[in-house]
Amino acid sequence: MIHSASTAAPPRDAGLRLDLLSCNILAGGSMRRYRDYVTHGWKHMLPAGKRANLDGLARIIRDFDLVALQEADAGSLRSGFLNQTQYLAETAEFPYWSHQPNRRVSHLATSSNGLLARRQPDEVLAYPLPGRIPGRGALWARFGTDADALVVVIAHLSLGPKARTRQIAFLAELIGRHPCAVLMGDLNAPAKGRELERLYSHTSLVCPNESPATFPSWRPRRAIDHILVSASIEIERRWALAYPVSDHLPIAARIRLPKPGVALALSNIPKEQDAEPLARPTGDFTDLTVATSKRRDKALLPLVAG
Repeated sequence: MIHSASTAAPPRDAGLRLDLLSCNILAGGSMRRYRDYVTHGWKHMLPAGKRANLDGLARIIRDFDLVALQEADAGSLRSGFLNQTQYLAETAEFPYWSHQPNRRVSHLATSSNGLLARRQPDEVLAYPLPGRIPGRGALWARFGTDADALVVVIAHLSLGPKARTRQIAFLAELIGRHPCAVLMGDLNAPAKGRELERLYSHTSLVCPNESPATFPSWRPRRAIDHILVSASIEIERRWALAYPVSDHLPIAARIRLPKPGVALALSNIPKEQDAEPLARPTGDFTDLTVATSKRRDKALLPLVAG
């Protein structure tokens, strides 16, 4: 389901460049060292301090065109019953947002993928990812209506290698040879490892020349968060932001799209333009749909977000 978070006017000028950002936000929590997982673990079940962390992140992401979120709370005790994707969209002045709740632990915690966009997607679908333990998903969005439309997929893969292998195979089938695709998220695997080779060999995505380290945020050594693109999309810059919003650093990329028509669907709101006051979402624009199987030509059922 795509929601409108703002009544701001669309951009006057469209360009070929887009700025993308992806971040595992740990439900607004923060980590400064490994022992915090043990000594401060109880804090992650309470909302204290999380809104301030989200406010800081909102100041960072407001300069981007598309933002992918992982581990965003959809509204439970640990977030103060705040839909964090919606909150970031409104605070950072993104006109459109969507989320995919994947896992709920009673009223204590929920975990979601989230999408923030400057322009309305033409279609949004939600897919459960395979795994022994359910609760992982992929959020699929299409900008444009022709065969060369921009497809954006947001995913958070499992920690276990066996589950990741199945999930990567699923993503490879989902993305396929689409000529203009972007995969963003916490993939829990290095870009140049054997696990992601299936993506490069079965899709239009290409292995990046460099992958900035994003984990752990206090001393990043592992490159497990990625923004991967099709060969037709030029990466002008890819970098990790030195802003430890969680135990992951955000990863960003500036891309150049192959067709001006695709960029028209995603160009940024001019900074000199005064945005109109933010409003709570007043209506649904596109149905968010959950697929019951790997193939998109099988039955699709409406997703009721919790």
